[in-house]
Amino acid sequence: MPSADRARWGGYGAAVCAAAYGSMKLAQALGANALADKDPLPPHLRERLLARDPFFVAGHWVLAGAAVVGVIVALATVRPWGAVVPRRLLLVIAWTLGTFMVVRSIGGVGFGFVGDALVLTGVRRPPAEHADLARTLAWWDLLLWSPFFLVWGLCWAAAGWRLGRLPGR
Repeated sequence: MPSADRARWGGYGAAVCAAAYGSMKLAQALGANALADKDPLPPHLRERLLARDPFFVAGHWVLAGAAVVGVIVALATVRPWGAVVPRRLLLVIAWTLGTFMVVRSIGGVGFGFVGDALVLTGVRRPPAEHADLARTLAWWDLLLWSPFFLVWGLCWAAAGWRLGRLPGR
């Protein structure tokens, strides 16, 4: 089996991750906690999130909708019906999302393995009044969110890699 065919797991994995993320955001939009209290946000934004501020509720609906689109796009990279979507568009989407998610997981956008490690080792000290919360959220991010975004990003990258290696489509 060609290596590009073995890499089909990337598209399916990206679809599964998008479905899981979208399900969580839909649950939050409908009023469930669904890990909202574990979201690594600054304290003032976290309070708004947990108070169900209309901006955050709307954001959950938007993210749930985006996740549905993500499932469809991810599947379009591996399913025959995806051939109707321009290949270049799928490549740009897969590589862009893959890159963003891997960078997020590492810590290039504020959170991630590096940022969490800096907080947990005391190199980056949060404000004293939020130190315990910051450490708790850093642990959640280190053990749940960063690995999730890393896996999701690698799935998107594998989907893009596979799509780029396929003969003309």
